[in-house]
Amino acid sequence: MVRGALFTYVRPEPAETPELLGVSSRALKDLGLKAGEEKTAELQQLVAGNSISWTEESGGVYPWAQCYGALNALGIPTTRALSLTLLPKSKVLRERLEPGAIVARFAESWLRIGTFDLLRVRGERDLIRQLSTYIAEEVFGGWEKLPSAFPIQTTQTIQDVDSNRFARLYREIVRRNAKTVAAWQAYGFMNGVLNTDNTSIYGLSLDYGPFAFMDNFDPSYTPNHDDHMLRYSYKNQPSIIWWNLVRLGESLGELLGAGNRVDDEVFVKDGVSADIEAEVIARAETIISQAGEEFKAVFLNEYKRLMGQRLGLKTGKESDFQELFSEMLDTLEALELDFNHFFRRLSGLSVSGLETEEQRKEVASVFYHVDGFGGLGETDESARARIAKWLDSWRARVLEDWGAGNDAERQAAMKAVNPNFVPRGWILDEVIERVERKGDREILDRVMQMSLDPFKDSWGLNAAEEERFCGDVPKYKRAMMCSCSS
Repeated sequence: MVRGALFTYVRPEPAETPELLGVSSRALKDLGLKAGEEKTAELQQLVAGNSISWTEESGGVYPWAQCYGALNALGIPTTRALSLTLLPKSKVLRERLEPGAIVARFAESWLRIGTFDLLRVRGERDLIRQLSTYIAEEVFGGWEKLPSAFPIQTTQTIQDVDSNRFARLYREIVRRNAKTVAAWQAYGFMNGVLNTDNTSIYGLSLDYGPFAFMDNFDPSYTPNHDDHMLRYSYKNQPSIIWWNLVRLGESLGELLGAGNRVDDEVFVKDGVSADIEAEVIARAETIISQAGEEFKAVFLNEYKRLMGQRLGLKTGKESDFQELFSEMLDTLEALELDFNHFFRRLSGLSVSGLETEEQRKEVASVFYHVDGFGGLGETDESARARIAKWLDSWRARVLEDWGAGNDAERQAAMKAVNPNFVPRGWILDEVIERVERKGDREILDRVMQMSLDPFKDSWGLNAAEEERFCGDVPKYKRAMMCSCSS
């Protein structure tokens, strides 16, 4: 390990005969590159790691780039992928021997909570302070950009503590991650491995390994087949992100607890003296506890906003959480129905066609799989009745917000936030098979285009394939799992 620093220089090995498999057109544009530059030898050598510098992911022709682009298209904070390059002469040992590949990535910052863990374990307090200052001034654009007060109501009274600029930095990181995990929950995305090294200081979705989008709604689902304790399952993502943020609070504890002494010469040089140790610990614990309340409030506010948006609501009511969100999720779980398909299909319904219970029961089957529904003890009648009851509540709220006769506008608004396509595990598995074993290169570009514009009804690429990828998930390919190294 390199002490007193967070990086070291290495001489990279050149990539022999790299083949550029795919490029994100949106990433090209966002980086200020012109369309067509991906065809130049200069850019192809750059993204293959043969010139200047790059960030890479290696090990198998796995289409991570599709997920980077998909989350960005959904408005979820994420690192980005520019390109996928095959290294035909490189082999990587995972669960089997696989061809090597490089994903050229970019992001506002690659710093993680795990970066601080390393410094805390080493006892490098000077570097913790230096890194914290760098993040505030360079990554977030200055101390003045950080939150100064608790702007939202939390479930506990906020104590008046002598907090300093490092407490404000901590709260900014907490708030960003609260919003990101709220978006994951609202769109049914699971990272699969949420250790501190996979938790971004900037609040970005980071390092895609055994990730997945939800198929049938199951709060206990984890896409990581090594996650036997469900630590990183869908339902546990908010709590594990907060657990990681507490670890960050511990790394920053000395700076948080110092209060207005944080810049005293003696403190900067020697740290916490015995006579103020109890005070410093108490203040740091209070700040972390208050940040926890802020995390809950920011998370819930963002989750409610996104879920309301997905359900076509213009306003939020306190009763929405239980009567619409929770009841909907309970119904999806009980009947083993698809999470994202439910929202998209709901987007196409007309409230004028849901006026009677008979109409609501009739339309309920639009949410079924091709092979029906699941759930122990459920019959077609009970399933239709349960969905119809929820549709009645939803219809009433839509009419409150939109009034009668505005179906077309409301449907368009819902389709603009509810994707027709998400890169599910079974689709990516097929992409891998076709690219790696059958030499099909065109599939990557088609799936990339669908990922970058997920709200379209069609893409004009391959009608049969689009219908299949946006349709019912094959029964025995639902809730796929893979390893951390996949």
